[in-house]
Amino acid sequence: MTELARPKIHQKSSAKNRYKLAADNGWAQRFQLVIDDFTQGAKLYRLIWSLAFSDIKLRYRGSLIGPFWLTISTAIQIGAMSFLYADLLQTNIHTYIPFLTVSLILWGYLSSIINDGCTCFSAHDALIKGTRMPFVVHVVRSVIRNTIILMHNVIVIVVVFVLMDVHPSLYMLAAIPGFLLWLVDGVAISIFLGILCARFRDIPQIIAAIIQVAFFVTPIMWQVATLKGHPGTENIILYNPFVYILGIVRNPILNEPLDIVFITKALIISAVVILVSLFSFARLRGRIAFWV
Repeated sequence: MTELARPKIHQKSSAKNRYKLAADNGWAQRFQLVIDDFTQGAKLYRLIWSLAFSDIKLRYRGSLIGPFWLTISTAIQIGAMSFLYADLLQTNIHTYIPFLTVSLILWGYLSSIINDGCTCFSAHDALIKGTRMPFVVHVVRSVIRNTIILMHNVIVIVVVFVLMDVHPSLYMLAAIPGFLLWLVDGVAISIFLGILCARFRDIPQIIAAIIQVAFFVTPIMWQVATLKGHPGTENIILYNPFVYILGIVRNPILNEPLDIVFITKALIISAVVILVSLFSFARLRGRIAFWV
């Protein structure tokens, strides 16, 4: 009789582990699923770190210095460009090299987050289809991976500041809140672009082209003061969202001032990105596994 009772116990335990299927009950249920996704993803922070480090190790497997190749290539690029553009733009080399160094490294971080965000879901289609895991794990994995690479490139900034005799100040700590905002924006834009690019596979090429154009119309290789005396070019600064997003981190590092209007515009841009991402994630979360 004992042997006959065991299957019933097994059936009861397995029944508890079954997932309940229910119809879509509106936005309240959708946002609850989003909250559950973020909550469960936060509990897997160790897995996220392991996956991010694993991505970097696999990318540079067999290399002697690993991701420091990016640091070396960034330093070579800055060294080759700084003297040329400083002469072309007729600016002081001692102020231009720190500006160019910080701008290129921070822009590389932003562009990498955006480009990798396009494939944060489609690049891990086997894991999404084969394992029940919060979608936010794949998003944060991409952001952390690029943040680790940024930490390697910070070495170039330190070396350039020492060579150019740029003195650190407490005002540089004002870049920390801006960088935290970048992390939130990075997760938000990766969710939105990840969903969009999983549905339409041509979007990553379009995003890459937009980023390339934005690089030239954003003050990265050139400074805002360069536009003085050129009428009509102020719109490049006024309506370029990358100017404000980049500036809230770059300006404190370079000891340049940040006014309240500048910060407000950056916060408004971030709020729009976050809201669009949340509504997109809530509305289309259930379709990601079918699109990747």
